Amino acid sequence: MKKKQAKYASAQSGAAELRETMVARPESDTAGTGMVRTQVYLTRAEHDFLQAESSRRRQPMAAILRSFVDEKMALPADAWTNNPMLRPAPAEPDWNSPTDAAINHDHYLYGAPKKWINVGGQWVEAPPLPEDYYENDASYEAYNRRLRELDESR
Repeated sequence: MKKKQAKYASAQSGAAELRETMVARPESDTAGTGMVRTQVYLTRAEHDFLQAESSRRRQPMAAILRSFVDEKMALPADAWTNNPMLRPAPAEPDWNSPTDAAINHDHYLYGAPKKWINVGGQWVEAPPLPEDYYENDASYEAYNRRLRELDESR
């Protein structure tokens, strides 16, 4: 009895991808290089991204994936715990920040109108700006005066 030969759809692979596949296939070849063969499930978007990067760099998808892993491994273990940018700034002893500095930072940094005011011990959203707030000086002054009267945090 004659065995049937399986037919598979031909894959549209690049030469570099075929070359990498041929090198990585035999178990004896990968054992000497310290490589471990693995299978990874990717979303369609992840796969499409890797394919695009593969075409752009003219490297196999496996090489792109390994380079991403190598890049992530290059970060020091204490990158987040010993980062000078994440350390608290030393406080100046004679400086008192406003109690609403965190929620109204645009007001204190850029001079924008306050978004939150303290009324009756609770932080509430400031009244909406008048349409002519920026164009009309009288409207600007009236709104700011009203905020000062309502805001108990001052």
